[in-house]
Amino acid sequence: MSLIIAYIGKKGCVMTGDKRKIGYFGDKENLEELEKELYNGKIRTDDEFKKRAGELGISIKITDDATKLKIVGNSVRGEVSTKGTFETKRRRIYGTTNGYQIVELLGSETKSRKAGEKGIIIFGNNHAKQLAQTLIQRKWKPSQSLKYMGEVFEGILAEVSSQTPTVGDKFDTLIQQPVFNSSQAQKHLNITIDNDIKVLTKFRQELTEQLVQQNIAIDMASKIIDKGEIGKVVSIDGNMLFVQLNDKTQAMDGNWKQKAAPGQNVLMFTDSDNVKIGDKVVIENEDLCLKKDKSPLKCDIILCSL
Repeated sequence: MSLIIAYIGKKGCVMTGDKRKIGYFGDKENLEELEKELYNGKIRTDDEFKKRAGELGISIKITDDATKLKIVGNSVRGEVSTKGTFETKRRRIYGTTNGYQIVELLGSETKSRKAGEKGIIIFGNNHAKQLAQTLIQRKWKPSQSLKYMGEVFEGILAEVSSQTPTVGDKFDTLIQQPVFNSSQAQKHLNITIDNDIKVLTKFRQELTEQLVQQNIAIDMASKIIDKGEIGKVVSIDGNMLFVQLNDKTQAMDGNWKQKAAPGQNVLMFTDSDNVKIGDKVVIENEDLCLKKDKSPLKCDIILCSL
């Protein structure tokens, strides 16, 4: 769901891209039918798209706030991506003065990489690309400034967006024009792209770690005890109590790390002066208290079942 147009030449690189992003949810066969009609140009407007999606029972979410272009080093990077079940496929173009490279990634693994010196490159679905190519042939004037070329590209994207919902009507345009010959351009791109992919790899590793932690949190949250016996008082020191956990209870900290296993002691606090060794500690109506008189207790741990 993107259209990116890039010019790379001796003047530098100018790149324009839309900001559309579309999310789908629904029956696989109906989704395939919707995409078929969308990509062959049968569906021309957002309203037609929403109506047809409704007829097929497909839920869609359309936004126009995606950032598909970015300045990386002395180059402009454009990216279109497709999220699969397990991995995201990315197609990127990095452009600078007198050089560009097109990189295809699966996750953060490079699947292909090819280089060129100059030209007009278009990323998008076939229908949007054909519309853009026709308009470029009609409007292109290579002798103009990069700023003017960017304005032409924006006009082309605006026309394409009026003919297909796959392209939005909001755009970004970025320009880079360092002084590079073709050899210098490719050297700079090699360094820039290698570093950029390393950043992506690190980001994906951090994201994976976050997802693991989120899954742990979801699993542990389902084990938080809101009712039942916790343990018994085994030591009293003023308002501080040491409570021995029973064989079905463990104590966790805010990061879901175990602070105490079943049978071990945890620290709790009370305002009651009627606590005895052996008193049962329970949770009733999500409140931690003594079983005998419902005196409230406090602690800085999370009590969970095994």
